[in-house]
Parts: sequence; C-alpha cells; structure tokens
Amino acid sequence: MKQLLDAFSSSRTERLALIILLLLILCALAAPLISPQNPYDLAQLNIMDGRLPPGSVASAIGIEEGAPRGLHRYWLGSDDQGRDMFSAILYGLRISLTVGVSSTLLALAFGLTLGLLAGYFGGRLDTLIMRVADIQLSFPAILIALVLLAVLGQGVGKIVTALFAVQWAYYARTTRSAALVERRKEYIEAARLLGLSTPRILFRHLLPNCLPPLIVVAALQVAAAISLEATLSFLGIGLPITEPSLGLLIANGFQYLLVGMYWISFFPGIALLLLIVSINLVADRLRDVLNPRLQKQ
Repeated sequence: MKQLLDAFSSSRTERLALIILLLLILCALAAPLISPQNPYDLAQLNIMDGRLPPGSVASAIGIEEGAPRGLHRYWLGSDDQGRDMFSAILYGLRISLTVGVSSTLLALAFGLTLGLLAGYFGGRLDTLIMRVADIQLSFPAILIALVLLAVLGQGVGKIVTALFAVQWAYYARTTRSAALVERRKEYIEAARLLGLSTPRILFRHLLPNCLPPLIVVAALQVAAAISLEATLSFLGIGLPITEPSLGLLIANGFQYLLVGMYWISFFPGIALLLLIVSINLVADRLRDVLNPRLQKQ
C-alpha cells in the first residue's frame, strides 16, 4: 500500500487522476445524501422547470400540499423533464460505476478460472478454452453486446450480462499466459510433490502470482465497460429511461444541442470523460508499479 501511495505521489498527473476518481466514486456513493433531489422520483419533478439554464431557481408550481417545497437552484440546469442535472449526474455516476465494476468482477472471476485451468492443465482443455476465447475476441465487443441486448432486453442486469460476455476472454488469455510461466516453477512442483489438492495449488499458490497483470487489465476494462455501456445507452439499447446512466443522460440532451441547450448533454459528458480518463490514468500507473521494468525513469 505504501508503495502504491508513493508511486502516485511521484506523478502529478496520476495523483490528480486518483483524486478525481476517488471524488467521483465518493459522490456516486453519497448521491442520495448530497443531491438536491431524487431525479427519478416523479413526485419531486416539475415539468414547468424543464430545460432551465444553469443557475436558474426552481419554481414552486406543482408541488404537492404538505410536501417540502424544496426550492433550490439548478446550478447545472435541468433537462426536458425538469430533473436537476447535478442530481441526475450523481445518480448516473452510480449506475455507470455499478455496471462497469459488476461486469468486470464477474468477467474477472469467470475468465481467470478458465485461464488457470487452461494454463495449468494444458492439452485439449487448453485448446478448447483458447479457441472459444479466440472466436469471442474475433468479433467486435459492441456487436456481441448488441446481439445479446436484442435478445435479453434492457435493464442493469441485462447489460451487466452482455458486458460480462464480451470481457471474460481478456482475463482468460491473460491468466493463461501467466499460468504457463508459473506452472513450471519450483514452488508449483513442490506443491505437487507434497500432495496438495489441485484447487489449492490453483487458487492458493498459482493465482496470487498471476494477479498483477490481471489487476491492470481489470482496471482498464472497468473504463472500457463504462464506455461501452454509455455507447449502448446513447444508441437507446442499453439502459431504460428509468435507470439512466451518464450515456443515456447525454443521449437525452443530444436533440437540444442545436438549439443552444448545451447543458443537458455537456455536463454529463464532462463527468463521463473525467471518469474514464481518471480510471485509465490510474490503471496506467498501476501497471508501472506492478511491473518495475515498465516504471518511468
């Protein structure tokens, strides 16, 4: 941990990226506490406040009797449904991060298991797993996701499943490459001679030594999954309007760009850009830390 902190403290760009990433994650986790409104609670929305520019004050029209008036300033403006853009971005961050992290963890668990089996046992099992991975990697990720979502439909669970399906092969190939090197080393031979069970050898001895490259791949794939989900949602086949991510928020305001209502797409786009760039920069620094041969001079 100290080595990681020292590594980030030695580079201003990566240190700034880490701070931005942690801030975005914290804002996403605390969205219900810090957002002025729940942008997806219809009782809190007012259509009369639709498409207000940044800095506008919410009106009191349409607020139910007995409910808190909740007058506030739309610092980032509002969309066509009267949702506060700042609140919508915070909740969109939650969904984008949930989709990206969930699909990556599922793909990592599945892919590293297959990669360990392929690299440790070799032979026909290795050939079968790698040929399936090669077939999957031969198709564009977005094409596979489009086909799966056409069958599964929309929803967070559906898009997590689609992104899991397009990611697992990266981890399988990376783990298999590392396992091929590690399985010939003395500690693996010693574990076999001691009569340790195969699962214990795989997950207690082999896996820890295959993790460094997997951590970097996983960090990069989180950013890739968020970007792919945003693309699919922008095309209208990812998440439904009731569960909008940053990509869907951008899509909602795209039609208003030409009439000067830039804020509906602009601010979610900035948030998505900061999220993806910060994840990639942090992952790039992790690669240098975990592989000393790649460390910058």
